[in-house]
Amino acid sequence: MNRRTFLRGTGVAMALPWLDSHNRAAGLAANRETIPRRMVCINTPLGLHPAFFFPEAAGRDYRLSPYLEVLRDFRDDFTVISGLTHPDIGPSHDSSQSFLTAAPHPERRAGFKNTISLDQFAAEHLQGQTRFPTLPLACEGAGLSWTRSGAPVPVDSWPSGVFARLFMEGRPEEVREQARRLADGRSILDSVRDQARKMERGLGAGDRDKLDEYFTSVRDLEIRLAQAEAWSKKPKPKVDAKKPVDIQNGADLVGKTRLWFDLIHLALQTDSSRLVTLQLLGTSSVPPIPGVSQGHHDLSHHGQDPGKISQLRILEIEKMKTLRIFLNQLRQTREGGSNLLDRTMVFFSSNLGDAGKHSVKNMPILLAGGGFRHGQHLAFAEKNHPPLCNLFVSMLQRLGIEADKFGSGTGTLTGLELKG
Repeated sequence: MNRRTFLRGTGVAMALPWLDSHNRAAGLAANRETIPRRMVCINTPLGLHPAFFFPEAAGRDYRLSPYLEVLRDFRDDFTVISGLTHPDIGPSHDSSQSFLTAAPHPERRAGFKNTISLDQFAAEHLQGQTRFPTLPLACEGAGLSWTRSGAPVPVDSWPSGVFARLFMEGRPEEVREQARRLADGRSILDSVRDQARKMERGLGAGDRDKLDEYFTSVRDLEIRLAQAEAWSKKPKPKVDAKKPVDIQNGADLVGKTRLWFDLIHLALQTDSSRLVTLQLLGTSSVPPIPGVSQGHHDLSHHGQDPGKISQLRILEIEKMKTLRIFLNQLRQTREGGSNLLDRTMVFFSSNLGDAGKHSVKNMPILLAGGGFRHGQHLAFAEKNHPPLCNLFVSMLQRLGIEADKFGSGTGTLTGLELKG
């Protein structure tokens, strides 16, 4: 049996989970090469109050901060990192655009050009392994994913629609229509490519370079179309879960986050995608949380007001509780001789180090799972620290991608090691 073994009945196809027999049948050496590695990147756009998030001491014997206390049961499953930031990014909410790209100066807006995001870079190397190369998700507004040309990747904001695409088969006429669209896509590409090649004659070197870049994009799109066509012919996995009911309350931070985490867990468990990004909620509205009577944005820009800080703590602890539930879902899901958390990197952070000042320095970073040797606080000096992208390089290599740089990265992150 292989990873995509199905049990088939009348009108039903159920994808099996990773069984121990898969390991025995394939052999241990082959299994080590085919273990699926995954990555989930989460941004909480209004930051986390630094005094409640960062531990006071570095190393492995640190005392848990109030927010990390919520994750006590996972102490050996995560690393908290302080002192990191993206260089050349100024204080602004616009820094969220560079959260996974490290593109310089998004705060200047005019003339800003983004670069490829971490998940899309990984997808270029892992394409074809799952039905959905990436899942760009958001509780609201824009997402975190950007193409190599710096364009935003369309984001999904409604869990019900994503659930349908992941697990619900379309009606026969819908399946035929999808096949027709894929065929039309190839036809259009063939036509455009032939026209472009005719234009190549007589062009200067600069124009030929641009055309070569265009051809590369066409080839990449052709590959994605072929992969989409292949996956369209395979039955979708069946899950023991009902289609989620979308939350209409735009301020319900906890409810929306829980709904997305439940869906991400299902997507990872069925190996429907291995690369997920999620933009959490960060509105000016008052969330339906007991003890909170002011808007989230207002509380994050507290100006050292004790009353606001007190409410902010309540709100952000509830946010950390949603993360705890998600990590528990992953850890409780067995896969082969391990669990889903051990094979999934969960990068939880914010584009703002201190929302009240719009500061992008010392971003709150928590990396859980993924098979790293966790249980520590990696603390870097404020004036002599590596770029955050060094962590991204470590994450890419953990995915099995031979990358020695990404964005502003200069190598892997010192102090972050794999399990023995």
